[in-house]
Amino acid sequence: MTSTPFRFGLQLAQPLAGTTWAETARRVEDAGFSTLVMPDHFEDQLAPVPALAAAAAVTSELRVGALVFGNDFRHPVVLAKEMATIDVLSGGRLELGIGAGWLRADYDQAGMSYDRPGVRIERLAESLTIMKGLMSDGPFSFEGEHYSISELDGLPKPHDGVPPIVIGGGGKRMLTFAAQHADIVGITANLRSGEVGEDVIDDLSMGDRYDQKVAWVRDAAGDRDIELSSLTFTLAFTDDRATTAEGVATRLGVTTERILDTPSVLIGSPGEIAETLRARRERWGFSYPVLQAPDDWDSAVAVVGELTGT
Repeated sequence: MTSTPFRFGLQLAQPLAGTTWAETARRVEDAGFSTLVMPDHFEDQLAPVPALAAAAAVTSELRVGALVFGNDFRHPVVLAKEMATIDVLSGGRLELGIGAGWLRADYDQAGMSYDRPGVRIERLAESLTIMKGLMSDGPFSFEGEHYSISELDGLPKPHDGVPPIVIGGGGKRMLTFAAQHADIVGITANLRSGEVGEDVIDDLSMGDRYDQKVAWVRDAAGDRDIELSSLTFTLAFTDDRATTAEGVATRLGVTTERILDTPSVLIGSPGEIAETLRARRERWGFSYPVLQAPDDWDSAVAVVGELTGT
């Protein structure tokens, strides 16, 4: 089977140190990243919709998106219009990342009801149907359990049809849904607990869990052509991979072997990390790694430059 060429995303909540947001966006583009993505929480971060629009305005090739928008935070009619507008203004550079919402603290602090996972996923499914309908030709109507839309023509329409849909997940139900409806599937931890606790760390740090998750996606996707992505939670450039991995493992309370066998962690020199990513693409199919703000920018750029397009 031919491997999908690598491309890279960078997730940021704030500008890179010592730069403005506009300077950050241009720096990310110049470094060769394919996409600048943002989280969507109520903590200390830039609001994603205006920030993504601003990033798109000062770049020419960089794709932008959220990883991912919390569906419960926005009505799908509003989000569809905002996303179509960014896609039009950027010349078709939007990746529409959408999720069911997971972080309990967001809901509690904002005074919103934190429904059980099944309800949130059902609401996401309706929302995605509505957004796709509004971004397609002509007026759209929908009658569901959570939303009702009547002959609404979503305007503006995106630059070139519905933008690529990004959905992430860690449990079977969410990954099955993502495989059936998304263009890009991000495989991560099962976040049913609503917080990053021991169960999430355990799920993230076991390679065989990813074997099962990828199998669920492949089974559900059938002959759909999807791109597989993984979000890196720990990125450490070092010439002493073993010692650094041991330190990370000790901090998380897991074995070093597990740390080195999980897609959520990248440790080593630029060359070692490049080889690790090649091996993970061979094993799991991950061709779209998303990094978080690296402490060693030059090393991250070296990895991106070596692997992009190969």
